[in-house]
Amino acid sequence: MVAWAHPTSGVTPRCAPSLAIFFFQQVQGLRSFVERGYVVAATDYPGLGTPETHPYLAGDSEARAVIDSVRVARTMSGAGGGDRFVVWGHSQGGQAALFTGLVAQNYAPELSLLGVAAAAPATDLVTLMNDDINTVGGKNITAMTLWSWHRVYDAPLNNNIVDPRALPVMDRLASECIEGPFDLFVRQKTEEPLQQYFLTVAGPASIEPWRSLLQKNTPGTLPPEIPVFLAQGTVDQIIRPAVTRDYMSMLCKAGSNVKFVTLPDIGHGRAAQASTMDAVNWITNRFTGAPPPNDCAN
Repeated sequence: MVAWAHPTSGVTPRCAPSLAIFFFQQVQGLRSFVERGYVVAATDYPGLGTPETHPYLAGDSEARAVIDSVRVARTMSGAGGGDRFVVWGHSQGGQAALFTGLVAQNYAPELSLLGVAAAAPATDLVTLMNDDINTVGGKNITAMTLWSWHRVYDAPLNNNIVDPRALPVMDRLASECIEGPFDLFVRQKTEEPLQQYFLTVAGPASIEPWRSLLQKNTPGTLPPEIPVFLAQGTVDQIIRPAVTRDYMSMLCKAGSNVKFVTLPDIGHGRAAQASTMDAVNWITNRFTGAPPPNDCAN
């Protein structure tokens, strides 16, 4: 089975990818996987489609949802799912995929995780939040994270971190979903006031408990026996290429076999689409038992 971990879709229940008009088109590589005979499980994360707050960029929560989708697919009559799976995700879903690699053995010992594939994954959240805070995309991500974690972790959202004038803007952003490119333009309009007033600190990592929460939700090194596929666009303005390279280096030092695909002139939103066939072929080889490629020497 292949477990798809979706990118950011929003933080409120109506933003569940399964409710989207173009849901199947959003699962990158779906047709290729099905044509090759694989069962594909594609979950909504907690709080998306269900009446609670979505724990946005909360790695353990995402990973458990991904694994649970595999468990459910195994029990569906006629689906034909087995106990071997690979997880494949983009952006927030890349983070979810990496956390799946971290928790799968303990959370689901009955399953066998053969590999982790991630396009433009959110890895170093401290760097992500601090470096991107002056960009439109960075402000969107930070606003959603603060809004969600205030409710999920009871982290204080007060004058020590946010200008009070920004709170209504954050509420409006939290109510908007991301299904396609048009939604991004709508969010840019909603986000405009944050260009004048937003945080009262340099970045969320400047103050506790936010720094500790960012570190808690930053994926560490995976068990070295799990092969990893990473894809990264060279002009990504959300996940800087150097950050993904640094994460690869950390994996390599820990003994992982890492396949790294560089995507020339590709930004954040198209990273999974541009690397789909590389990922599909890499995933196929995990099921056939081929030795995993390793770009660590490069």
